[in-house]
Amino acid sequence: MSGIWAKYNAMLEAQPLLTKALTSFTGFTIGDILAQNFVNDDGKPYDVMRTVRLGSFGFFIHGTTGHYFYGFLDSKFPGTKPLTVATKVLIDQTIWNPIFGLMFFGYLNVMEGKSFEDYKNKIKADLKTAVMGSWAVWVPAHTINFAFIPPQQRLLYINSIQIGYNVFLSFLGNKKVEGDAEKKEEKEL
Repeated sequence: MSGIWAKYNAMLEAQPLLTKALTSFTGFTIGDILAQNFVNDDGKPYDVMRTVRLGSFGFFIHGTTGHYFYGFLDSKFPGTKPLTVATKVLIDQTIWNPIFGLMFFGYLNVMEGKSFEDYKNKIKADLKTAVMGSWAVWVPAHTINFAFIPPQQRLLYINSIQIGYNVFLSFLGNKKVEGDAEKKEEKEL
């Protein structure tokens, strides 16, 4: 196990952006696999493309933006004093969290070939739930993150928690919005 940890840290040192993107890819992929196999009870078969969408979001969006966002926070608010930690958590949850939700739902919307109108409906229906649901997990998690986790390990720590949170996101991201069923019926007619 220490060999894997050493290799991960070496990769993180040599290629931090790629390593964090791959870490997020892994977290989002595992989260969706768990969601589809153990949470969803809709009777539908496993959807490989759904996992591809979630995993690619982790790779292209979460890992890369997380690398820059948390690097920015650490550069502007260095240290682990309680006020610094509280400031980082506040910025993360009041600014980054809604932006992340917009990116998450927007990415899925584009990858599924849906319209901008569908995106707006999804935001109206689920962004508030995603943001508020996030508070229960990420306020305490980021308090620990910013107080105790070394900056270069932040995304790994986040992704270890993100796996469980991704079950929630996967469910919410793939939940049908009122109006989707009517549109589907119109297309079939």
